[in-house]
Amino acid sequence: MERVPTGIEGLDKLVQGGIPKGASVLLSGSAGTGKTILALQYLYNGAVKYNEAGVYITFEGSPKTIAWDMESFGWDFKKLQDKSLLKIYRLNLTATSPALAEQQIEAELRIISRMVKELNAKRLVVDSTTAFAARLGGEAAVRNILYNFCDSLKQLECTSLLTTETGSGRTDFSAFGVEEFVSDGIIAMYFTPPNRSIHVRKMRGTSHSKKVHPFEITEKGITIKDKDEVLWEALSK
Repeated sequence: MERVPTGIEGLDKLVQGGIPKGASVLLSGSAGTGKTILALQYLYNGAVKYNEAGVYITFEGSPKTIAWDMESFGWDFKKLQDKSLLKIYRLNLTATSPALAEQQIEAELRIISRMVKELNAKRLVVDSTTAFAARLGGEAAVRNILYNFCDSLKQLECTSLLTTETGSGRTDFSAFGVEEFVSDGIIAMYFTPPNRSIHVRKMRGTSHSKKVHPFEITEKGITIKDKDEVLWEALSK
């Protein structure tokens, strides 16, 4: 099986060397767990370490703010942008009804598809599906539109990370119960101050660690450590 390494210290060994190529993986966790940092680091490492272009899709943050976030870790966004190795795009979704939303999403997907082709991008991040769904109104409409959106992203043949914000519960992996079923993998992130941890809940097509592992956010990004036995026992109860 062909794999796409994240380049994040400690993460790739949890999934036998990398994410299966073409997979769509959900990064799940409550606010402040480090989802956006991990997603940006995945794209940055792809460009710098593996010469693979990436596209970052945001629904809330401005491209300038996201670039600042990257630069705070010493990741030179402008250099990668100038080399056509990284593109940040803010998705424009202003619809007030499900019907209009579907039309806008189709138009946005065409723009994203064009970006992926122009860059020959191999990596894609969507941050976040929660912010995306919050603009769509009723829950039934959200589920249908979100499912179709996530499914359409798979046609781009990128290896993708989709972030989703959940509550503090350890059994909730998506806000609407859709993302986890359309995704090939789930990586859950937890933050119980001062401790942070990560857990590969599922990853289709490959064996993976079943343990909870502690991680740190340093000045250079995320570093994952060996399994946290104490936290694993607590989460397993």
